[in-house]
Amino acid sequence: MSQRKIRVLIAKPGLDGHDRGAKIIARALRDAGMEVIYTGLRQTPEMIASAAEQEDVDVIGLSILSGAHNTICPELMALLRQKGMTDVAVLVGGIIPAPDIPALKAAGIAGIFLPGTATQEIVEFVRAHVRPRG
Repeated sequence: MSQRKIRVLIAKPGLDGHDRGAKIIARALRDAGMEVIYTGLRQTPEMIASAAEQEDVDVIGLSILSGAHNTICPELMALLRQKGMTDVAVLVGGIIPAPDIPALKAAGIAGIFLPGTATQEIVEFVRAHVRPRG
């Protein structure tokens, strides 16, 4: 019996409408053999947590270019804890100022990827830090 593929939910929270990077990451993860669900633009933390629960994902990848990461990430992490989804790795990519990174890590964000990060680095991070459940 083969092991279940790593399931990844890619989301664009907030009002940011730039999703090219999210789509590139989604394709790279899919090409690396993972199952990828892309939720689309303008997702709320509640919508993301609900989709992650429904899709039984192992990873949530957020693409945030709007500067709302200090609000969205802690809110999403609290919702995941409420749902008992503490084993889901949450990754953030986008415009994240260096002074904000420690607080995001303290909130439970597993990985932070800034502009220019190679897609292979993200694939390798997911493979190294995530084991598919089930």
